[in-house]
Amino acid sequence: MTKRVAILISGGGSNMVALAQSMTGDHPARPVLVLSNDPEAGGLAKAAELGIATAVIDHRKFHKDRSAFEGALNASLEVANPDIICLAGFMRILTADFTAKWEGRMLNIHPSLLPKYKGLHTHARALDAGDSEHGCTVHQVTAALDDGPILGQARIAINKGDTPETLAARLLPMEHALYPAVLRRFASGDSRPVMLG
Repeated sequence: MTKRVAILISGGGSNMVALAQSMTGDHPARPVLVLSNDPEAGGLAKAAELGIATAVIDHRKFHKDRSAFEGALNASLEVANPDIICLAGFMRILTADFTAKWEGRMLNIHPSLLPKYKGLHTHARALDAGDSEHGCTVHQVTAALDDGPILGQARIAINKGDTPETLAARLLPMEHALYPAVLRRFASGDSRPVMLG
């Protein structure tokens, strides 16, 4: 049975596009919803162009009432009835109640080689630490920030003269390769990690 996938975004949605475009042919999943917390997110128009239903739950309207925001988020997701939720640049920290509801069915991509550099500014932190390599990780979402079972990683070398911007730009194509590869495997019931690079 084909799995239904909802993708949560906050910005331009490049990882969302990579995921959506991968879900064709014999892929075990299909995108059913792209949802954003920002009505100005550029990824919403891209999703509409791809023929995917979109929704907006603007977090600012909830005045920092996280449980009300997540209640609206859940209501929208329940209408779409996804089997899998993919966080793709969704810039809201989710509560334990929300993550518990979807645990085992929610994936996230993070721009570091977890468990290194949870949170923000990962490219700068890898450079500041003098690391020789950097990368991205797809993991199952749990209540702890950027934690949960690792489902895949992609690695790139850090070059002399790299800046956070050049590192981010070189990492992005690896994100676009890794996340679809992990989703395909996960949607077919296989949680073995995918390793690239």
